[in-house]
Amino acid sequence: MTETILELDDVVGGYGRITILNGCSFKVRRGAITTVIGPNGAGKSTVFKAIFGLIRPSSGRIRFDGTDITGWSPRQLLEAGIVYVPQGRNLFPELSVRHNLELGTVAAGPGIRDVGARIERALDRFPILRQKADQQASTLSGGQQKQLEIMRGLLLDPRLILIDEPSIGLSPLLVQETFAILTELRDQGVTILMVEQNARSALQISDEGIVLELGRARMQGPADEILRDPRVGQLFLGGGLAEPAA
Repeated sequence: MTETILELDDVVGGYGRITILNGCSFKVRRGAITTVIGPNGAGKSTVFKAIFGLIRPSSGRIRFDGTDITGWSPRQLLEAGIVYVPQGRNLFPELSVRHNLELGTVAAGPGIRDVGARIERALDRFPILRQKADQQASTLSGGQQKQLEIMRGLLLDPRLILIDEPSIGLSPLLVQETFAILTELRDQGVTILMVEQNARSALQISDEGIVLELGRARMQGPADEILRDPRVGQLFLGGGLAEPAA
């Protein structure tokens, strides 16, 4: 078993005639949290859509665990063990927590088994949501709704979770809680690839970092090195991720 679970090799793609990814290449280490950062318009969300089959690259290859998955459908990717938690809220607000979980297994097709047992295992991971299992999703706090979205993805026993902007719209406390959940999942063997605007906090809980600029992976390396690199601040137009010199 190789250390690399996901590899993008010179991927080019976008929307219609608009090219966003311009030869994007990087590798994701198995069992790690890897955070993708970069300025607005760098192609961060587009990378996820390319990986998850929502857009088809015009050239380049995407490999998962050694298999070429370029052009695979989202259902095929779910069956392969890749789950995508997109940006924003993607719940059925008038349905209960439990019903949202049940519907979360539908996308995987009729082959999924032991749905009830999967839901019970997921609820064991998130005790606060077990207490609210019969409440409407709309009654949950922002952090609890994000937890529900993550939980729904876990029902499919993923090997890789793509999660886009998990902290968006959350208070600092809820951001900490959400990142703690992702860290726990990593410790349980799930590989996580995350796009996050809250770059400093995300890199602090990550193993690896990738900096995207103009549709290319400009930098990749250990998260703590990315965090300290003064060039990262320049890419963020004076955002200053790196600590000031003593």
